[in-house]
Amino acid sequence: MSVTDPITFAVIKSGLDTIVDDMAYAVMRTARSPIVRDVLDYSVTICDAKGRILSQAKTVALHLGAVPDAMDVIIERFRDDMFPGDVIVLNDPYDGGMHLPDIFMFKPIFSSERLLGFSVVIAHHCDVGGRVPGSNASDSTEIFQEGLRIAPMKLYERGIPNKTLFKIIEKNVRLPDLVLGDLDAQYATCNIGEREMLSLFARHGDELDVYFDRLIDYGEELTRKAIAGWLDGDYTFTDYIDGDGFSPVPIPIVCRITVKGDHLWVDFTGSSPQVKGAINATLSFVKSSTYLTIRCALDHDVPNNAGVYRCITVTAPEGSILNPTMPAPVAARALTGYRVVDTVMGALAQITPKRLMAAGEGGNTVVAIGGYHGPERKPFVFVDMINGAWGGRSDKDGIEGITNPSQNMSNLPIETIEARYPLLMEEYSLRVDSGGAGQYRGGLGLNRQYRSLADTAVLQLRADRHEHPPYGLFGGRPAASSRNLIKQGDEWRVLPAKVTLEIGKDTVIRHEQAGGGGWGDPARRDPRAIATDLRNEKITAASAAADYGTNG
Repeated sequence: MSVTDPITFAVIKSGLDTIVDDMAYAVMRTARSPIVRDVLDYSVTICDAKGRILSQAKTVALHLGAVPDAMDVIIERFRDDMFPGDVIVLNDPYDGGMHLPDIFMFKPIFSSERLLGFSVVIAHHCDVGGRVPGSNASDSTEIFQEGLRIAPMKLYERGIPNKTLFKIIEKNVRLPDLVLGDLDAQYATCNIGEREMLSLFARHGDELDVYFDRLIDYGEELTRKAIAGWLDGDYTFTDYIDGDGFSPVPIPIVCRITVKGDHLWVDFTGSSPQVKGAINATLSFVKSSTYLTIRCALDHDVPNNAGVYRCITVTAPEGSILNPTMPAPVAARALTGYRVVDTVMGALAQITPKRLMAAGEGGNTVVAIGGYHGPERKPFVFVDMINGAWGGRSDKDGIEGITNPSQNMSNLPIETIEARYPLLMEEYSLRVDSGGAGQYRGGLGLNRQYRSLADTAVLQLRADRHEHPPYGLFGGRPAASSRNLIKQGDEWRVLPAKVTLEIGKDTVIRHEQAGGGGWGDPARRDPRAIATDLRNEKITAASAAADYGTNG
């Protein structure tokens, strides 16, 4: 191993972290669509010339662990066909991508003719065509229904835009101004990454390669050190998805973690075969979900780079819901990724119980409403990703009104919703009594209630945890289950967890989100904490009596 100076090492590491943070802010400040700019459904990273992740911003963690598989495709496909000014995009789940709304953009970074690395930006686009507005329905039955598939190809070649590809995208999406605007934001951000990497190279020259290797080795060393401290053995956990929207049969996600020395094997054999609905998840996405969950059990100072992945082997049977074959639909695959996170977390809690929380709300619920509004029939696509609650932890209650640990996303402000869409927000509140009881209570889920003002629209709901509530740990109790409701006229009725249907003006849609599971025996909860929850109206007197045997 080459000798490296520790001060220079720290400077380069911090420099890379600063580059990706600058990139993350650039996307937020230049994106056009609310799902990118306000919900923050995007990710950025910098890779070296071999495609290895060097540093990643604190953006959507579920995206970033899929970058290595996408980079493998890019390098194999364009190894001898990359030049300064090139920009490569893809979104095909069966050719390096995850689901169609997530468009990957890669800009190779050159100094003269030498490849230094890649600037990478992933953004969830508001629409990429297909049978429903937003291109994210859970009831599609094959990939061909889900929108425009982009194989790995050049959006810019030697700095010249590919007008044919731009025109194809423009003609196949419902909101071309927003989609093309977000592509411009990705492009500008890739350029920032390129500019700052070239600046780093100007300061450190050829020694950068040595420090990049050392940085990745450092991530591996810290990860292996942590794993070596865990007890060897097999640890299993099973969690369930309620159904795929076509069948109510529970869908098992089965995880077996094998700890042996300083390496982990994570195998999902026993999980459901691929399903009819669009909740199948690509193996790259399953890997990402697994990596980020294991990262939660590691120390804060472990760098988020490719070295961590060297210590973890992830496998899932081909043809399963976690490794589907063409033409399985995958638009709503995020839901399955969240359940992978919960399942891996349940297994990890057996290995290192103090570091893992009980199950959170189950991942964000997606409420999508799209159609045409007003006399000009102006198209709109509203996509709300409701972020809710963490589970209880070994020393603290779960947090509420916050992103799932796998995301780093934000709830869309009511003001933005009402200003941009034909919708009226009638309620946005914490859901009383929704957190699982425990020594440390789970966080509360959210209530969101919408009234549609459009004459007609298409509603898509992608929720879960109706039948299988978030689990508690070590004696903690499950959280409340979620519910979808609709009011047309004067009558409320309960909707399935996953549904697509047409709605008319003044239809009211309500989602009551699950809370987080509890951690530890409720009998050990501090009475003062119970009294505080009662005073803050997070629990009712009936709940206090049933769960804790007290009226406060």
